[in-house]
Amino acid sequence: MQNIFRGLGVALVTPFKQSGEVDYEALERLVEYQLDNGADFLCILATTGETPCLSNEEKTLIRQQIVRQVNGRVPILMGCGGNNTAAVVHELRTADIPGIDGILSVCPYYNKPSQEGLFQHFKAIAQATSLPVVLYNVPGRTGINMKAETTCRIARACDNVVAIKEASGSLEQVDEIIKNKPDRFEVISGDDALTYPMVACGAVGVISVIGNALPKEFSRMIRLEFNNEFAAARQIHHRFTDLYSLLFVDGNPAGVKALLHEMGFIENVLRLPLVPTRVATLQKMSDILKSLKR
Repeated sequence: MQNIFRGLGVALVTPFKQSGEVDYEALERLVEYQLDNGADFLCILATTGETPCLSNEEKTLIRQQIVRQVNGRVPILMGCGGNNTAAVVHELRTADIPGIDGILSVCPYYNKPSQEGLFQHFKAIAQATSLPVVLYNVPGRTGINMKAETTCRIARACDNVVAIKEASGSLEQVDEIIKNKPDRFEVISGDDALTYPMVACGAVGVISVIGNALPKEFSRMIRLEFNNEFAAARQIHHRFTDLYSLLFVDGNPAGVKALLHEMGFIENVLRLPLVPTRVATLQKMSDILKSLKR
């Protein structure tokens, strides 16, 4: 099975009204903005979407609305993971998710499995669905790093595991995966700040937070790299350097939601335990945004 999730993937936020309810009209506007400005695929109901704080009914309505709106224009990758293997397997086996083109599944968090446990977990998930599976390694959130050798072992053992969203922060680990992986298996950046060097090393794209707000600019950087125009791509990368850190200093998606609010797309509302970014951070991002638009 081949990977179809390449280029700019946007990890969509979930807009909320001031009342705290999901703002489905704002979500529609945001999706159309992505499709009009270079997004190659959408990643829904994952970390940036505050999915742990959504009800099952809300998740269903969000998925159905996005699938209807996208209408096959780009692939849709949906988050489905957890630290209870049996529960994830059950969810995948019983899921009725037409219009979803692949599953993004995060490494189990909190219980810190061994590398063998990670292998068995993802093997069970791969066997529970006929859809392509993208692994998600983000040790800063899960508390455990999936090593390159484990990633490649899973890729060799499971035909429908097509890629990994790699957010370990280690270019050495990324390079080791790319060096030793099966040909059909691909690496996707899970870190906006490292997308430029990761694509230069052989990654095929990014699942991006900053892409929510600036898809046109970020997708241009990736396309330039695909065309071996690294100097021009690097210029775009360096324009974003300060913004990368500001987006995450108060937690994700607090930063990008503040940025989207400044741009007039959504209300600056998150669900607890997340809270809006600090005023000082917002002011710095606003200043950078103005400079980017000059």
